[in-house]
Amino acid sequence: MLSERRNLSAARRFFKKAIASNGVPHKVVIDKSGANLAGAQAANTILKITGVGMMFEILQVKYLNNILEQDHRFIKKITKPMMGFKAFHSASATIAGIEVAHMIRKGQFANNNHSPFQVFAELAA
Repeated sequence: MLSERRNLSAARRFFKKAIASNGVPHKVVIDKSGANLAGAQAANTILKITGVGMMFEILQVKYLNNILEQDHRFIKKITKPMMGFKAFHSASATIAGIEVAHMIRKGQFANNNHSPFQVFAELAA
């Protein structure tokens, strides 16, 4: 999720949206950012207070986070030659489009033996 700021409130919003859409994870790997750690701890506290009963483990392991950064390498490769973005919404839309194209290329959509173009056409329709 792209955020204009990297602070505690952005981290809390991220964890709230992630848990709402994907459920409670078993483990969360984050970088050494204090805001991310505080946001993850706040999400765990909320889960404990609401009685969900399932809290997640927070890991701050650099080499595990590098795996995620390697997957974002293609975004950096495409956006680096650009002059930058003047507005946040245009950056968000561009990155979302790049991620969808990469997911299609990697076969992360149920494609039923369709070509990447056919999968794109189904999504666009």
